Amino acid sequence: MIDVWIIWLILLILLLNTISALITVFHRPRNIVTTWAWILVLTLLPIIGFLIYAFFGRGIAQEKIFSISNQKHVGLDQLKLMELTERKRQLAIKNQSTEAITNRSDQTRYAEHIIKFFNETEETPLTRHNNVELYFDGKEKFAKMFEDIRNAKETVHVEYYAFIKSDIGEEFLKLLTQKAKEGLEVRLLYDPWGSNGTRKKWFKDFQEAGGEVLQFITSKNVIAKTRLNYHLHRKIVVIDGCVGWTGGFNVGDQYVNVTEKFGYWRDTHVRIKGVASLLLQERFFQDWNASIERSEEALAFSEKYFPSDRFDNNDNIPIQIVTDGPDSRSEILKDGFIDMIISAKKSVWIQSPYLVPDDPMFTALTIAARSGVDVRIMIPCMPDHPFIYRATQYYANLLTSYGIKIYSYQKGFMHAKASVFDEKICSVGSMNQDFRSYSLNFEANAFIYDSKISHKVARAFEQDMKDSLLITPEVIKSQGKWLHFKQRFSRLLSPIL
Repeated sequence: MIDVWIIWLILLILLLNTISALITVFHRPRNIVTTWAWILVLTLLPIIGFLIYAFFGRGIAQEKIFSISNQKHVGLDQLKLMELTERKRQLAIKNQSTEAITNRSDQTRYAEHIIKFFNETEETPLTRHNNVELYFDGKEKFAKMFEDIRNAKETVHVEYYAFIKSDIGEEFLKLLTQKAKEGLEVRLLYDPWGSNGTRKKWFKDFQEAGGEVLQFITSKNVIAKTRLNYHLHRKIVVIDGCVGWTGGFNVGDQYVNVTEKFGYWRDTHVRIKGVASLLLQERFFQDWNASIERSEEALAFSEKYFPSDRFDNNDNIPIQIVTDGPDSRSEILKDGFIDMIISAKKSVWIQSPYLVPDDPMFTALTIAARSGVDVRIMIPCMPDHPFIYRATQYYANLLTSYGIKIYSYQKGFMHAKASVFDEKICSVGSMNQDFRSYSLNFEANAFIYDSKISHKVARAFEQDMKDSLLITPEVIKSQGKWLHFKQRFSRLLSPIL
């Protein structure tokens, strides 16, 4: 009799758990694939699944969801005025423009629809008067960035997903501390979940020197607000309002190839000297102002932060800085990528450490491939997150069957988030090709409308192909049944990884 009651009790718990799971998951609108993934977790892991959901599935706290997007666009009006002035100047000289200016004009005409999309959805104007340098090696990137910081005169603003207490982290922080001692305004914003092992006391000397440091808003009150699943994934440095850095490198020893675990760390970063750095500055201001404790601490507009008289001698490379995150009502970066993929005529080349596309992105990639577009995607040959890597392998195998060329980088770890379309437009930033970057992380990408820079990104891709393995049906078959099972299982959970 007791055994019967135990069975009925278990059945009742499972029934109530299932009903609760359905109510919980359907309580708020979400992607249907994500919905099914959470139903799977909640039903297969009674009670425990709800604890996981409480921290990773509820969505960013509603009273704070727009606290970041509603921050004032501190320098936007000035940027729009500068863009309008530049348009008038271009119009005035169009009859006597040089070949370079003509080519740049053709470039922006080619990308007019995507430029308009980003501007209307994210209020990110197209900027000109930009010089651009690409960096593919961590040591070279940090050497040049540190040189820029040493030459700073007024302000240094730093924002990273991972600012890790490490050799390169110590060097970086000492440099920031020195600039603070010199009387500069030096601010550091970081995500503690990405900065594993970094403690507040590490910044004591920096703060005593006059530097300011904040943890990103989503790290605060995580128990009550359940923000554990939302990360500041952006990598932004702005010096004196006129030099900006963004891309894929974080601050840690693996990024400068000191550690041996991942081998050579292959990444991409961009240095922008020009008007686009003001858009990076504005993004930093919005993130900083959302993370402060008191409103009176908010950063306000000043010419020293948003100078307008330092860019006349720069090149005329058109750039948009596009940012996105769960504070937005739409997935702006992902939608922009889809637009460019289906608009491409010749080629779409993408590098990403994670390849876990949702249905719209998957459809865009396969439509492009079936339309004769040369679609190539490069991924790592090793995991840094096992579940995500197995899901990446699953989609790599599946996309291969649609005629897309997937390359597995063998030299070390492929962490670059760089893409090039028809060798006319390229994107360098923090966005991965996965569910997390599409809808959970706060991301930033630079879209560069210039064939010469796009050509350099494409040549770097070709160079990396020499150190990569092309995934073929034979390679897929050799992976074995057990590995294929792990890939399929990881794929089921991919929307919530």
